[in-house]
Amino acid sequence: MFSKMIEPGFYDTDALGHINNTRLPVWFELARNDLFPLFTPDMDPKKWNLILARLEVDFIGELFFNQPVEVKTWIERIGNSSFVVLQEAWQGETLGARGRVTMVYYDWTQKTSVRITDDIRERLQLHMAIA
Repeated sequence: MFSKMIEPGFYDTDALGHINNTRLPVWFELARNDLFPLFTPDMDPKKWNLILARLEVDFIGELFFNQPVEVKTWIERIGNSSFVVLQEAWQGETLGARGRVTMVYYDWTQKTSVRITDDIRERLQLHMAIA
């Protein structure tokens, strides 16, 4: 599991005083940065080999300004050329949102998905969610 602490800013809130629902996908994306070196260790964009194929977010509880939010990130499933990332946003004991993204290992030259290599698969498995 990866963990990223987010300090909500005033601009993250909506008129009702909650964290705006548009911020959670952004925070989840920020927390996925920890996964990217597993695929591109030097983080060189010219060597990038991932695309996002699906994004879903379930809003479960209220999140508020001026209280840190912990985004937890796991690997939920590993397929042949794709994997599912499970993420949760927690504020104290409150689960605010749960999200899933499907990422695809991709060859930009060939414009097609490719099989996840065994070494990357092993690194991903270190971060699997426990059912």
